[in-house]
Amino acid sequence: MADNSRMLAPIADEDWPESIADLKDGFAGALNVYRVMAHHPALLRAWGPLRQHVVKDSALGQLRSEIVILRVGVRIGSSYEWAHHVSRARGLGMTDARIAAVRGMPEGEDGMLVQAVDAILDHRCLDPELESRLVRDFGQEAVFDIIATVGFYSVLGTILMTYGVPVDDTIAAELAANPLEV
Repeated sequence: MADNSRMLAPIADEDWPESIADLKDGFAGALNVYRVMAHHPALLRAWGPLRQHVVKDSALGQLRSEIVILRVGVRIGSSYEWAHHVSRARGLGMTDARIAAVRGMPEGEDGMLVQAVDAILDHRCLDPELESRLVRDFGQEAVFDIIATVGFYSVLGTILMTYGVPVDDTIAAELAANPLEV
């Protein structure tokens, strides 16, 4: 759990670092997590291209990626990641039942993705049988993207929880008005 006494506030527009001024109106200025990361401008700048690949251009596709990201959020205990990716998954057309199933062990394709996340977090490795099934069903590049997504969101979740980053107001209001139904 985050120690909120160590909270690092998201950087406001008026305090935004000049060295990353070009990022403020894009992904970096849109969310509290990136506004906190702006305390380290070089890291935030380097983060952008990998974020683009993992979030938007993954060989997994957006729905499978969301299953992976949601499971990482569950496993590492990041309420920020969970809230933001419930919203994103809904926006992609995922049902609340499918989203909620990620907390346990869903059936089928989602279950295999959940097993992969758990294996990576628990053992830092995919066993050969699971890796073979993933390659068969999703392709080799998608397996690399599963591993990269778990790593990426593990790091992001650690930043979120270390600095007590608050869920963005729009997401908090959305989920308060429309809680996850299961």
